[in-house]
Amino acid sequence: MLNPCVAHRGASGLAPENTMAAFREALSFPFVQWIELDVQMSKDGIPVVIHDDSLRRTARVAGRVHEFTAEQLGKMDAGSWFDKSFAGEGIPTLQQVADATIGRCRLNVELKTYGGRYPGMEKKVVELLYQNGLQHDAVITSFDREALRTVRELSKEVRTGLILDASPWTLVTDLERLGANFLSVGYTRVTDQLLASLRAARVDVMAWTVNDAPMMKRLAALDSALMICTNYPDRFAQAKNESI
Repeated sequence: MLNPCVAHRGASGLAPENTMAAFREALSFPFVQWIELDVQMSKDGIPVVIHDDSLRRTARVAGRVHEFTAEQLGKMDAGSWFDKSFAGEGIPTLQQVADATIGRCRLNVELKTYGGRYPGMEKKVVELLYQNGLQHDAVITSFDREALRTVRELSKEVRTGLILDASPWTLVTDLERLGANFLSVGYTRVTDQLLASLRAARVDVMAWTVNDAPMMKRLAALDSALMICTNYPDRFAQAKNESI
């Protein structure tokens, strides 16, 4: 099983999602080639790593991400909800994650733009990638096609990818129009036919979120280049070992 492994929100089945603990855990698995994470903007305009725009689920705080500075977010407890042993894990900045992963693995940066909620976020993220020499070692993904168009206007080098839980017949054309060569797709949509059409169009495909080892092996058998996104890199290791 040669498929690239993508740690979803870090190793989020083993540590609190989108925290440095989850990213460190993901990096402890040598076969993890990518980390997927979610980016929103703080009150002071800094890209921060968190999935929800509300802080209630993971930080147990009333309010929205954009109402607090990056420093304030970093001091919140985004770990205790998962397990008390992770108490004090803050909400990291994208720069902190870049610092920890440069030279070790690539980043799949999902923009949580919500139809333009964070004006200028695309520019901030693109600039950060260039400042860290990551313009060729990352992909910016989003459900928001306008965000992807904006990234493409800002840079011809940074890769972009559309996120879908569907497989419309216009998919290849849609990606071409966006200037995107990456697809992040719900794993139940992955078929031989879909992979063949995207392979011919030179589009890389990531299947999310696969947490069952037998399913990982079934997907891997379709195409060794298919990227498998999982909360549990340890289960990916199990599937990989069973495939030898």
